[in-house]
Amino acid sequence: MSNEIKLRYGCNPQQAPARIYTNAGALPLKVLNGSPGYINLLDALNSWQLVHELKKATSLPAAASFKHVSPAGAAVGVPLSNVLKDVYFVNDCELTPLATAYARARGADRMSSFGDWAALSEPCDVATAKLLKREVSDGVIAPGFEPGALEILKEKKKGGYGVVEIDPDFTAPEMETREVFGITFEQKRNNIVIGKETLQNIVTENKNITDDAIRDLIIAQITLKYTQSNSVCFVHDGQVIGVGAGQQSRVHCTRLAAAKADKWFLRQHEAVLNLKFRDKIGRPDRDNAIDQFLEEYLSPAELFSWQENFLTAPDRLSADEKREWLNQMTNVSLGSDAFFPFRDNIDRAQQSGVKFIVQPGGSVRDDVVIDACNEYGMAMAYSKLRLFHH
Repeated sequence: MSNEIKLRYGCNPQQAPARIYTNAGALPLKVLNGSPGYINLLDALNSWQLVHELKKATSLPAAASFKHVSPAGAAVGVPLSNVLKDVYFVNDCELTPLATAYARARGADRMSSFGDWAALSEPCDVATAKLLKREVSDGVIAPGFEPGALEILKEKKKGGYGVVEIDPDFTAPEMETREVFGITFEQKRNNIVIGKETLQNIVTENKNITDDAIRDLIIAQITLKYTQSNSVCFVHDGQVIGVGAGQQSRVHCTRLAAAKADKWFLRQHEAVLNLKFRDKIGRPDRDNAIDQFLEEYLSPAELFSWQENFLTAPDRLSADEKREWLNQMTNVSLGSDAFFPFRDNIDRAQQSGVKFIVQPGGSVRDDVVIDACNEYGMAMAYSKLRLFHH
């Protein structure tokens, strides 16, 4: 491994030259295929840390789908139901535990995952490589690649698919630096270990956090650790189902994450599963069509374009039908990277089935937020751990 990789450009084409390098020996990664760009490698290094920590915390294979330095999805290898296999378009695929983790990570928000960078906690196997090959994706980082898997990935994007191998034993220095506007910032790396210990201080009347919820709250916290702040994360059944990232207002984080979680659950509605698409409509176009099918309003132009995807124009779900379906969503876990300043976050979360919450605590209105959780019978733990990431 060398100590430098030259890049075509930085964040934008006008930002050249560009490179990644280290002054402390060789880089802990090597490019096996393609020419990953500046943003690709930011995604790769953030997503690798996320899945590496998820594997350590849960002892399950983990995967993430990243876009613009935040996760669109992250998951561990919990088996999929037949319905979710249909929703994620993997009912015809071999699903190893690692492939299952990536199917979940990619399936959380398929619109946002379009053109993603993937991360895998384990060496990429053939089943996972086949999943990656069929999706619109820019690249993948993993601690290794089975020979057959690497050959499959090398065929993707006319040979240009980014494949990066990371040294799983590499540990970053305790201090990290970055330069902004010619000024160097330095801080201790956020190397806090997240686990059950961060869920011990339960402040609500309901003290019952199930084993599945403990796993999901750990997933939420680790995901938030690598999500652009402010951020809120919804998790269910071992996978992220909605991330609200990079918002200036905490409630906007919650609304965004909840809206994505709602859409994830609505995709499992019988009306969506029974949609009849025209022949040769690919997965990205189906994702767009389903997203529009579930939108509250479409302009006449959007409606005409949307109907072109179907054999016959389907009747869209009414607001009441959606609400009736969403009322069945329950046992959702929520994590926040900083305290909730108002109860409006709890009120919105309740509408999307949230039952378990972890947040740092420390607001002057903590009592109001706790009261709101008690009204809804939620269990909330104070981690006393802020997880801002920029």
